[in-house]
Amino acid sequence: MNEALFFLHIGAALLFLGLAVRMGKMALGIYVAISGVLANLFVVKQIELFGLHATASDVFAVGGILGLNLLQELFGVQAARQAVRASLSVLVLFACMSQIHLLYLPSPFGATQEAFVSILGTAPRIVAASIAVYALVQRADILFFAFLKRGIAHFGARVFASLLLSQALDTALFSFFGLYGLVEGLFEIMLVSYGVKCAVIACSSPLAALLKRFSKEPYGVSV
Repeated sequence: MNEALFFLHIGAALLFLGLAVRMGKMALGIYVAISGVLANLFVVKQIELFGLHATASDVFAVGGILGLNLLQELFGVQAARQAVRASLSVLVLFACMSQIHLLYLPSPFGATQEAFVSILGTAPRIVAASIAVYALVQRADILFFAFLKRGIAHFGARVFASLLLSQALDTALFSFFGLYGLVEGLFEIMLVSYGVKCAVIACSSPLAALLKRFSKEPYGVSV
């Protein structure tokens, strides 16, 4: 069941990414920011995929970077950097608002406080780690993607290479700083998480050029 949902999840993420590309720069930037929030919100849920333990956030992590690459390809480096800054601001907003939400004393009739505490109680640590790792990984991806553009003409190949590198860096750093002590079998989760991300990358990278064609904007924006 999880395996079927996993591929459905990838398809849904790519569909909404295509719609964001079609709607333009602002929608694509919003997609990148929301992907960051969803990745942080769902990372504490452990699931089984192909008999191995993983987290439920890997599709969002890859989708966010893919959206960033499309943003840079279509609208230039400056647009990608603006999206990174906006995403970091949204993550800080999410962390602050979630903690204020937890401070409210629940009604005697409220039955959701424990669930909110369980889900959002680790948000400050996760978001703090995410902000640091996100800023590093996203900036590294922008630089690496621009470097690849000088030597690799094919957009899909550049996306594939940049995603492999950025997600290796993201998985290693975030697993250690964000998840250490919160989940069982951290090293296994790191390996499986990167394997899952590679599967998402393998499914999505061949479609990168197709997603690029969804844009109404002219190509050839300088970097």
